[in-house]
Amino acid sequence: MNSRFTLQQVHELALQALISSGGGAQQSAVVAQSIAEAEAQGIRNVGLAYLPTYCAHLRCGKVDGHALARREVTAPSILQVDANHGFAHTAFMSALPEFMFMVRTQGIALMTIRNSYSAGVLGWFIHRFVEHGLVSLAFSNASAMMAPVGGSKPVFGTNPWGFGVPQEGADAIVADMSSTATARVNVIAAARAGGPIPAGWAIDLDGRPTTDPQAALAGTMAPAAGHKGYALALLVDVLVAGLGSANWSFEASSLLDDSGGPPGVGQCFIAIDPARCAPGFAQRVARLAQAILEQEGARLPGMGRAEHAAYATTYGIEVPDDLVAELRALTHPG
Repeated sequence: MNSRFTLQQVHELALQALISSGGGAQQSAVVAQSIAEAEAQGIRNVGLAYLPTYCAHLRCGKVDGHALARREVTAPSILQVDANHGFAHTAFMSALPEFMFMVRTQGIALMTIRNSYSAGVLGWFIHRFVEHGLVSLAFSNASAMMAPVGGSKPVFGTNPWGFGVPQEGADAIVADMSSTATARVNVIAAARAGGPIPAGWAIDLDGRPTTDPQAALAGTMAPAAGHKGYALALLVDVLVAGLGSANWSFEASSLLDDSGGPPGVGQCFIAIDPARCAPGFAQRVARLAQAILEQEGARLPGMGRAEHAAYATTYGIEVPDDLVAELRALTHPG
């Protein structure tokens, strides 16, 4: 059986669970917003299904629910943020006004966040930029769960990356994807359901492709498109941990269990004011999008999530009752 929730009810449930688990009200409100937006877009594995992990990590100290981020301007267009082992979302929002000023005055700026926690849906951050008409690139590393091509030992996380491009008269184009063939939470979900995973998602302990989710969890994730995904994961780590002084993926504690201390991962964002580059940018992008969509069956990145969000905003979402019971229990720990 399922229960129907409005997005506001999702936000309230997530907020109560986070605060009950030790999160500060201000910090928890931003994370709860990201969870509600993930649910709106149909990304449950990093929405309500990931909320118990957020709460567990608040309780065990992997993430500090009261952390206040520190900011340092190292150049007119470079802002470096120390999340102090708090949530990535709250560190980002605390720095966003200053970063936006940099982008507007310099035309382009870079922000790194270190000593951070899971970014969840990277598109959440990208949407903060496209709302202001900015072109953006976003990167986040994670604890190691992917081996380099030819190897069998995890070195890189799923290391998602994405971009946002505003266009006139339509939703912005927002792409958000992992460097692995899929997110590890999808393998975990398959293991819980007792079904196989698609070929190409993971390799086992011996470095062989597997469709067994248990063998996959014992082994490593496979890179997206082979050596191409591996190269992207490497680039993400260089931008996030190299430029931002966050932990490399292989240095970070697990984001999936309670072992180890704070993961100390990070994020990197590059934002560009297109008005400083090309007048009429948004109109020209709209013409490009039209050329794509004129082809029958063609889609733009992010269209499915946007359509899902539009429906969820009006009609809400359905949540399995067993998950609802688990989440409600988090609001009254004892």
